[in-house]
Amino acid sequence: MQLKLIGIAKFNLLVLLSITIYSSFAQNSQSVPLNIGDDAPGLEVSQWLKGNPIQTFEKGKVYVLEFWATWCKPCIAATPHLSTLARQYRNKIIVLGIDVYEKNMHIEKVKSFMNKMGDLMDYSVAADKNKFMETYWVKGSGNDGIPKTIIVNEDGKVAWIGHPKDLEQVIPKILDYTWDIKQALAKRNLNKYLANLDDSLNYELMIYGGDYFKQDYIGKPDAALLAINEIVMKEPRLKYAPFIAFNTFSSLLKTNTQKAYEYGKVAMVTPTYEAPAFEAIIGAIESYSDKLNLPEEIYELGADAYRMKIDQTPYPEIVNMPRYYHLMAWWCWLAKNKPKAIVAEQTAVSTLKSREFYSQSELNVYIAQLDLYKVCSVDE
Repeated sequence: MQLKLIGIAKFNLLVLLSITIYSSFAQNSQSVPLNIGDDAPGLEVSQWLKGNPIQTFEKGKVYVLEFWATWCKPCIAATPHLSTLARQYRNKIIVLGIDVYEKNMHIEKVKSFMNKMGDLMDYSVAADKNKFMETYWVKGSGNDGIPKTIIVNEDGKVAWIGHPKDLEQVIPKILDYTWDIKQALAKRNLNKYLANLDDSLNYELMIYGGDYFKQDYIGKPDAALLAINEIVMKEPRLKYAPFIAFNTFSSLLKTNTQKAYEYGKVAMVTPTYEAPAFEAIIGAIESYSDKLNLPEEIYELGADAYRMKIDQTPYPEIVNMPRYYHLMAWWCWLAKNKPKAIVAEQTAVSTLKSREFYSQSELNVYIAQLDLYKVCSVDE
């Protein structure tokens, strides 16, 4: 009996990865209006909804501004962690939640939302005024997305701009005066340059990719690899960047799976302008698993990539973590690792059942798959 994966819809990450997810910044010709080391803009809020009102940034105090919205799930998931930090560093930092991007949202609805959060939002909160905070802080710092955190140091300077998940590593250094603003600025500018370049070159490489939905899905992988080699010779720091990694790994899957495996092993643990490119490895395998005869070691690599994705998901409660385990189990099976497949599928079942609300049909799929893993042989 040939075992198949039950109930998994094809998710075309080839298309997903070609969407622009970074703002455009040229290496030396453009800069953001607000960057690390700049004087912090003023505070313009319509109303303080919770906590002590803050009129201006006082010298000698550290402020952590968290930009959020009631509809933003990652923002909401970050609030308990922010509250923990606010309590942990009480009298050392002042955490301010600034509500932005609310369309046609009456202020009373925002208050009602906050009341439901209770102590999970245990810091001062204010609402934006005439999009001032959105314009000069969120968009002004070079990326429209939220959640976004900006730290203002004791001198009234922007000390850090990033995601709230990384605050635990940054706050102690700012408080003990070991945070190097110049180094942080240089790193941020370099990351923006690499992200922009990686994104732009991804569009150039698409001409070699072939048409995924037609017979010509192979495209011109040898030409793609030659083009990538030229790119990396000019800018070596792009070798394992997410989009370059996706194009490289995809092309190698079509030409030399052993080289694909060797490249993928390094790409998955090499950070560039963001976390290592394990998402690119998952996306490439997902895209071509039903078109190419991939060897066991590639699926083993894919299962390891899913393990990294699971471990590095900052807010697992807002993503379909059970499905991640389900897909990881399938790739463990294709790698002929029955014990790991069973453990991963069991985790998919238990993780789904631990949630307050879940789909019974989804649970039935996972249980049925688990039963098949237990009774079938990987060699069938």
